[in-house]
Amino acid sequence: MHALVIDDEVQVRRFVSAVLRDEGWEVSEAESAEQAFELLRERDWGVVFCDVMMGGANGFSVLKRFKEELPQTKVVLMTGHGTAVGALDATAFGAYDYLLKPFGVEALQSLSRAVQERLARQPHHRLVAGKGASLLYQSDIDLVGRSGAFIEVMKQVGRVAATNLPVLLTGESGTGKEVVASALHRRSRRGEQPFVAVNCGAIPGELIESELFGHMKGSFTGADRDRRGLWEEADGGTVFLDEITETSAAFQVKLLRALQEGEIRRVGSNRTQQVDVRVVAASNRDVEGEVKGGRFRQDLFYRLNAVSIVLPPLRERREDILPLAKSFAEQVYSLNPAVNFAPEALALMERYPWPGNIRELENAVVRAAAMCDGTIRVQDLPERVRTNRPETAATTANKTELEKREGDAQEWASLAEIEGRYVARVLEQTRGNKQAAARLLGVDRKTLDRMIKRHNINFGNLAHFPLTRRPSGNLFVSGPTYHF
Repeated sequence: MHALVIDDEVQVRRFVSAVLRDEGWEVSEAESAEQAFELLRERDWGVVFCDVMMGGANGFSVLKRFKEELPQTKVVLMTGHGTAVGALDATAFGAYDYLLKPFGVEALQSLSRAVQERLARQPHHRLVAGKGASLLYQSDIDLVGRSGAFIEVMKQVGRVAATNLPVLLTGESGTGKEVVASALHRRSRRGEQPFVAVNCGAIPGELIESELFGHMKGSFTGADRDRRGLWEEADGGTVFLDEITETSAAFQVKLLRALQEGEIRRVGSNRTQQVDVRVVAASNRDVEGEVKGGRFRQDLFYRLNAVSIVLPPLRERREDILPLAKSFAEQVYSLNPAVNFAPEALALMERYPWPGNIRELENAVVRAAAMCDGTIRVQDLPERVRTNRPETAATTANKTELEKREGDAQEWASLAEIEGRYVARVLEQTRGNKQAAARLLGVDRKTLDRMIKRHNINFGNLAHFPLTRRPSGNLFVSGPTYHF
């Protein structure tokens, strides 16, 4: 069996080659992707170990080229800069594994033996015509994360993306289930088709069937015309059913039929119609516990649970807090100078457990970025985050500085003014999208409407006025209307 090791670092290349030779492989080496492409047709390569970051073509180009011309070759990508999107793309594009450096002999031995077992069950390799590969690769998915826990999750997502199986995502509220579902859809064969997200908990029980499956004119009061449901809108694509455990038993029966038969019936219609959708469901509850408690149908659970993926809470992926926070801050100031983070604020954020997970982190960072003077400091963070840290000399110094700033009343606006400016700033960021603004603010739409009215926010001027600051860096309001 032939193995090819590709890495521009001599020590890594020789280490991997030595372990593979001890495992019985005939090993060849290449120091670049271009050299590997020259060797591609010389052997029926059983396995290729390739570094991701190299000069010229990178590891993803090698992966795509080898999978096109030697589909049965197992490609293992090695990286010292692992990311969640890298793990997703690697496995979705056919990598056998995504190996994080530094790794030991045991990891290589385990992979080697697993590949040998797989190859023993496969027919002999056969070369096929290839299309070539571009020298550079950059993912089109903007997914933030580099922690080992999240990388392992995205490796699972990448592997299941190519199938048509239903997927059940579980995890605490705010862990990014919709983002993961969207990434899964985009790396599936349905990626060019619609992705329709439905929050089952936000739709009244008596309306959810109509929302998903549509209705006929006259089927109930207010049904003044025939209406397609979201299931039909997603035909050929993916439906994401968030908070699936919030649905009623009656609806669960109808959902089960739609999954089993691939057909739906509009409310008030006697005719069924075939609709081709893939279902990704999610819940922040223990779904098996809901089944045992009689609140969720067991047969529907087994139908949705073909593949189950658990998303880790943010406290178990603390390496992702900083990149996520920077990403959220950049979204707020996308048209302005970048926001920086004071080291003390970053340390505090990394220690805080974030019970609301990514959603809570986003809310805290967006608020801090909108109110800070260009650098997010300890005093810009929510009180619940500030009070989580232990008392130290640095803590006392920061408190003294905060008290000093608070003592200069002329530099600080009232709490009501701050709220008005913040709401207007968020509305500007969402380009007037009230639903998105309400989500960032952590309030419902009615509350947001009351805030807009109370602070006399001129909705039409949101995008036409620059953000003005006082000399101290605090946001400034001119006149009775908030202009941003």
